[in-house]
Order: sequence, then C-alpha cells, then structure tokens
Amino acid sequence: MRAFYTMRFANQKTHLCSALHPGPVLLLHCPPLGTFTVLRMQIYLAPMEGVVDYNLRQIYAAIGGVDTCVTEFIRVTQHLLPDHVFTRYCPELLRRDNAHIPIRVQLLGSDPAMLALNAQRAASLGASGIDLNFGCPAKTVNRHRGGACLLDDTALLAEIVAAVRAAVPADIPVTAKIRLGYENRDTYLKNALAIQAAGAAELAIHARSKSDGYRPPAYWDCIGEVRNALIIPVIANGEIWSVEDFLLCREQSRCEAVMLGRGLLAQPDLALQIKKLGDGRTHNTMPWSQLAAVLRDYFQMTVVDSAPKYIGNRVKQWLHYLKINYREAELLFEAIKRERDAEIIDREIARYCA
Repeated sequence: MRAFYTMRFANQKTHLCSALHPGPVLLLHCPPLGTFTVLRMQIYLAPMEGVVDYNLRQIYAAIGGVDTCVTEFIRVTQHLLPDHVFTRYCPELLRRDNAHIPIRVQLLGSDPAMLALNAQRAASLGASGIDLNFGCPAKTVNRHRGGACLLDDTALLAEIVAAVRAAVPADIPVTAKIRLGYENRDTYLKNALAIQAAGAAELAIHARSKSDGYRPPAYWDCIGEVRNALIIPVIANGEIWSVEDFLLCREQSRCEAVMLGRGLLAQPDLALQIKKLGDGRTHNTMPWSQLAAVLRDYFQMTVVDSAPKYIGNRVKQWLHYLKINYREAELLFEAIKRERDAEIIDREIARYCA
C-alpha cells in the first residue's frame, strides 16, 4: 500500500512518501495511484567527491540559497567503519550547533547488510539523513561494485534501500541518487520504481547515463517520466549552469527541486538567483570583489589542514570552475597555479578583494 506520511525533519514539517516504510508513522491518507508529492522549491548541493568538503559546505551555507547538503561518498565494504571515518567526511556531526543546513551522509557500496549497519552508525552519530550513491561514474568505483554499475541490477538496488530503511529510525530519511542508466539510458524508470517501493523518501536523478559522463546534453525529459510515475519527491540534477537552465530543466522534468553541482561552483550565488526568481525578486550576480573575499576565507580555512605540497590546491580547483563566469578567476589562477607558499597565495587573492 502506498501511504502518505508526515514527519518532523530539520525543524520543518516535510511530506514523505514510501511504499514499504517500517516504524511508527502518522498515516494521513492514501493518495490515488498516479498522484505524487510536490516538493516545494528545494536546492541541494551535490556531493562532488574531492570537491565539496566540509569547508566548501560552510562557505555555501554562508552564501545562502542551499537547503540541504550531501557529503562526499563514504565507501562501505565488509566492515563497520569507525566513528572517525564518519566525522572526517562529515565534521558537522561534531559541530551540530554550527550547522546552518541539514547534512545527509552519503554511503556507497553493494553489500546491503554492511550498508545498513553503517547507515545505522551514521544515524546514531547524528546524521540528518542517509543518502545512497547509485550514480558515481568513476571507473575505479564501478570496478569495485559501487556507484553507477549497480544500475544494471534493479533487485540489488531495492535490497540495499530496503535494508538501510529498516536499519535507521523512521524519522531519518533514506534517499538515493541514480543516473539514467549504465551503458544506456534505459533503466531509470524501473530502478526508480524499485527504489520507491523499497522505502526511499526522495530520489535525485542525474540526467545522463554513466556512459554519457558529463557531456551535454542533460536528458531532463527522462526525469519528467520518472516524476510522472513516482509518488515520492524527485530531484533533478545535471547541466544546470544558470537560471535559464533551471527554468528549462523545470519545464522538462516538472521538478521544483534541483541538485546543483558544477553550475554552483561556477556561479556561487546561483542558488540565490533561483530562489529569488521563485519569490518574484531579482538578484544581482555576486561581484568578483565580493567573491574574492569569499575565496580568501576559503583558502585560509583549507591551509590549516593542508600538507605543504598541497597548499592552495582546493582554491585552484575552485578557480577552475569560477573562470567559466569570471575573467578575474582565470587571471588569479595563472598567478598562483605553481605557487605553494601560503603567504604569497593569500596576498595574490587579497589583491582582488574590495
């Protein structure tokens, strides 16, 4: 039976749907087949491995516009991971009073029992949600039975979601992220239906297959097919670089909720632009002088934990995306690309600050 539930999450009343959702819940009503939950405009920061770490999440929380973050994936094999692994990927678990927005812990693996056990541990440490990675296209990950390669095994996807859902408290949402398929864009609908039936609260979909990689275009219309078929909220992801892209994605996918990755790195206030559009307000794009001050803060945050040979790497990585929209970012990158001296890098960034 498909049931419509209300739960308390992140101090807001959020409507979640599931087919096989264990644990005590308040049953409100059973919607007729073919209806779906409308998730109000929500913007998620994508869990980009090696890019979106704790420091960058803090930066984007301060900039504003992002409603929920997801950690970089934590790889689960045949062991229960120690607590320090979870807190290394998600320091917010140790700094709950400083968390501006909910952070979901993302797990990656193929063993349902081990994923369930580790999800239970993450929840006990204070994770606001558990996300399951079924979309990572990296070859090394896929070779070890993780990420997008699981898209060819619908039964295993469902088994994983059901095991994790049963292992964590009912008020902790279990969500998933998929691509449209592995080699081809042909498994997204059956996978989405299976993930919903297994108890997922939300589903994020990257609008390409693993084989597509990150090459344009994004097939947002395929996400629209899923949204028409599912009751649970569907979150559109992929190739959203501007407000115009968001509008086109919303039209084709029929999703109000989106997950931003590279587009948000290239335009750090893109989430704010989208939010203000939804409120009928205009937003002036963040000027470079203001962004340079943010970059300087970020650099100073990263220096603390960087070995000497890696100093500046995170800022250079971010500049790689920023130069898509800011000419000054390219000039700054050229000035510091071979530099490892923290004082020199800081001084070069400071030159651009207002």
